[in-house]
Amino acid sequence: MPDLYPLARRVLFALDAENAHHVTLAMMRVADATGLLGCLTGSSRASDPVGSAVELMGLKFPNRVGLAAGLDKTGSAVHAFGEIGFGHIEIGTVTPRPQPGNDKPRLFRLKEHEAIINRMGFNNPGIEGMLVNLSHSRKDFSGVLGINIGKNAVTPAEEAISDYLLCLEGVYGAADYITANLSSPNTKGLRDLQNADTCRELIRRLQEKREEVKPDHGGKHVPIVIKIAPDLSDEAIGALAGVFSETRIDGVITTNTTISREAVAGHAMEKEPGGLSGAPLTKASTAVLARLRAELDSAIPIIGSGGVMTAEDARAKFDAGAALVQVYTGLVYRGPRLVKEIAALGV
Repeated sequence: MPDLYPLARRVLFALDAENAHHVTLAMMRVADATGLLGCLTGSSRASDPVGSAVELMGLKFPNRVGLAAGLDKTGSAVHAFGEIGFGHIEIGTVTPRPQPGNDKPRLFRLKEHEAIINRMGFNNPGIEGMLVNLSHSRKDFSGVLGINIGKNAVTPAEEAISDYLLCLEGVYGAADYITANLSSPNTKGLRDLQNADTCRELIRRLQEKREEVKPDHGGKHVPIVIKIAPDLSDEAIGALAGVFSETRIDGVITTNTTISREAVAGHAMEKEPGGLSGAPLTKASTAVLARLRAELDSAIPIIGSGGVMTAEDARAKFDAGAALVQVYTGLVYRGPRLVKEIAALGV
């Protein structure tokens, strides 16, 4: 089957980045509904995945490669992404109430660097809207569904935890696991939640809320995962590792986007605010993963995200201690074939 993505990418890259994002999702939904998605992408179906299944956090993942949060923010294309071979899909970030996000333009390609800068600002339909979308888009998706949660921009920092609790309660029934996003650089004050003491309180409160809502969902246990930034100092990573081990968090995702511009210095878009993803993030993100793995209780799995542009990048994250990997920008630049290549690594 020929790979048609390079041709599609030329067309999509001729569009504004955010418009191309919406066009891509719309095309995927149409192709999925008509049964053409597998043919168009040349990729394996999630129902017949490449790679070996693995059990983590009490969940069975069909393979070790997943879609990172941020690409399907609204939960409107879950089955479609499953059809191109992802073993797990993380949707969101979702906030308690709908919000439009930051002003446009807010998404930029740095093609020379195979990178993206985004300052989207958690644009999403809110919990209720996402659940409606999921009722249509999940269909018979057989992989693992993660839901990434955050706080509304208008919620004061001192009340942030209440937003996470509202989200956990709201999405609990639909999620296989829930990720608390503490690391987006595009919501003011959000990264302050990575302070060890604040993070400890957030985790404890989320765990308490989980026990509170379990009876309403037949005793279902939903793992809680924390997503951290790549810009943390070694001291901060060590402190968080202690918190994660102490609280017995179910998993950690390393990492979100970076605010550093060192790797793209001199580019015309270097000064654009937002998080940088893609190839410039690869080494830094993997270094954080390795550092955390060395400090963290070995029973707590790490999901490697950030700069997974090739199967070799994924292999480096597995070698550094990742149990799973996630892709986003790599999918934009390389297309669905990347999913199959990573899943086939035989890790």
